[in-house]
Amino acid sequence: HRRAIQSADLDDAVLFYGANEDPIEDARGAKLAEAAGVLVNIVDNLADSAFITPAIVDRDPVTVAIGTEGAAPVLARAIKAEIEEKLPQNLGTLARIGKTFRAAVDVLPFGRKRRNFWSDFYFKTGPAAIQSEGEAGVIPALETLLDAHITGNKTRAHVDLVGAGPGDPDLLTLKARKAIDRADVVVHDANVPAAILELIRREATVVNADVSDQSAQAITLSHAADGAHVVRLKLGAGTPDSLVVACAAAKISCQVIAGLPIPNSDAAPVRPAPNFHAFSTSEAS
Repeated sequence: HRRAIQSADLDDAVLFYGANEDPIEDARGAKLAEAAGVLVNIVDNLADSAFITPAIVDRDPVTVAIGTEGAAPVLARAIKAEIEEKLPQNLGTLARIGKTFRAAVDVLPFGRKRRNFWSDFYFKTGPAAIQSEGEAGVIPALETLLDAHITGNKTRAHVDLVGAGPGDPDLLTLKARKAIDRADVVVHDANVPAAILELIRREATVVNADVSDQSAQAITLSHAADGAHVVRLKLGAGTPDSLVVACAAAKISCQVIAGLPIPNSDAAPVRPAPNFHAFSTSEAS
């Protein structure tokens, strides 16, 4: 209705937004709303607002809310625009179909095997099925993908030797963050700060290796031998070469992800270690 707000317009209202870009008119409407017991939000006027509204990216049932506590609405809208570009419109459709399929996927072991399946679905198989056959093609694609993951080879063991730098999570490399996020098991020294340990997925196994490097190495190799992706996490730039050599001897895929050195540390610099990759007996022969 192209007219000024009236008190009768507020009957049964819950929220009132003042967005006239006219301070006098917004203030008048806000007084009517307050008199009617309706919560008030005046755009770009945090002081006179009783509530704030986050910017929303809606890919139902996937929803992202960006809030700045009313301090910077323009920033929230800019972040929203960036996220919308990264999330395809069919993401909600894939999420709804995937939800109906979760019980069937329980046949896969909890952990990396199951995560790999869902990653394949949401970022490869699912979008490809929608593009080629539409929504009707998603369930058959899911069934085929699940069969492939059930009959697939055992997950290969892998160890990432991650240097946590001086202990500030903001100083971790992107590669280190990704390794920590994907790990099935994290074996860390007792002096690694809680702020970095909070980056570990909640379903991952976390081992506080308040022991010698030799014992921590044995723990790491034991979990890797079971097919887990293990992160050995230490402060500083790197990890002992002995673990790298042990992984090579056990034919376990391994890489070093160096961190920043600890400032004013008297410790000798850690020599960058080569990457070793697992190979089969036939390849070795």
